[in-house]
Amino acid sequence: MFQIIGVVLLFGLVFGSFIMSGGNMGVIIEAAPHELMAILGAGVASFLISNSMTVIKATGGGMAKIFAGPKWKKSDYNDLLSLLFLLTKTMKSKGVIALESHIENPHDSSIFSRYPKIGKDHFAIDFICDTLRMMTMNLEDPHQVEDCMEQQLEKHHHEGLMPAHALQSLADALPALGIVAAVLGIIKTMGAITQPPEILGEMIGSALVGTFLGVFMAYGLVGPMATRLTAVVDEESSFYKIIRSVLVAHLHGNAAQISVEIGRGGVPSTSQPSFAQLEEALTQIPAEAA
Repeated sequence: MFQIIGVVLLFGLVFGSFIMSGGNMGVIIEAAPHELMAILGAGVASFLISNSMTVIKATGGGMAKIFAGPKWKKSDYNDLLSLLFLLTKTMKSKGVIALESHIENPHDSSIFSRYPKIGKDHFAIDFICDTLRMMTMNLEDPHQVEDCMEQQLEKHHHEGLMPAHALQSLADALPALGIVAAVLGIIKTMGAITQPPEILGEMIGSALVGTFLGVFMAYGLVGPMATRLTAVVDEESSFYKIIRSVLVAHLHGNAAQISVEIGRGGVPSTSQPSFAQLEEALTQIPAEAA
C-alpha cells in the first residue's frame, strides 16, 4: 500500500513542481517515447545479458513482493512454532524414529497437514525434513547440525537476493543509459546546427529529457524497488532461521516448550507473538496431535 502511495507521490510532486515553476510538459511528453525506447530498451537488453533465465523469472515474481510485502504474517509464525512444538515434543516423547513416516511423506503427515500454508513452501518443508532425517542417522551433535543448517540458509538467502541485486544493477545503469540517449539527441542537434535557435533549443531540451528520465527512473523507481525487495527477502529469511533455532535448541536437550520459546525470540518484532499468545496457540493443539 505504501509503495503505491510512494509512486503516486513521486510522479505528482516531481512533475507537479515542474509545472508549477512554469515548465512545459509538452516537451517531456513529446520526447518521452523515443527517449524511453532508447533507455528502457538498452536497460532491458543489459538486464537480459547480465542475468540467467532463473534470475529473470525470479525478478518477475519479486515485483509482486515489492508491493505485497513478506508472505509470512503473524499467524504464520504462530503456526510454525506450533509445528515445531509438535515435532520436538514427538521426538522427546517417542524418539526420532517416530517421525520417519512424517518426514518421508510430509504431504501425507498428520502433523504437517495441520499447517497447509507452511506445507506449500518447499524450502521450509525440505529444510525441516532434511534436518530431522540427519538426526535419524544419528547426527546429533548440535554444532554440526547448526553448521549444516546455516550453510543451507546462506545458500537460500543468497539465491533469494539475486533478483534484488539484478534490479540494483539495472538502477545503477539507468543514469548512464540516460546520458547515452541524451548524447544521441545532441548528435542529432549538431546535425541541424544551421537551424534557427528556437528549433535548436527544442532539440536540446528533448535530448536533456533522456538524462532526466534515466536519473528519475534509477533513483525514484528501480533503486527503491531493489531496496524494498532486499528488505522483504531479509524478513522472510527470519522464518527459516526460526526452524534452525528451535531444532538446535532441541538437540541441546531443551524441552519442546523451551525450544519454541527460544525460536519465538527470533521472530521479527512486528510479527512476534507474545508469550501468552504462543502458549494459547500451543494449548489449542488437540491432545491426539500432541
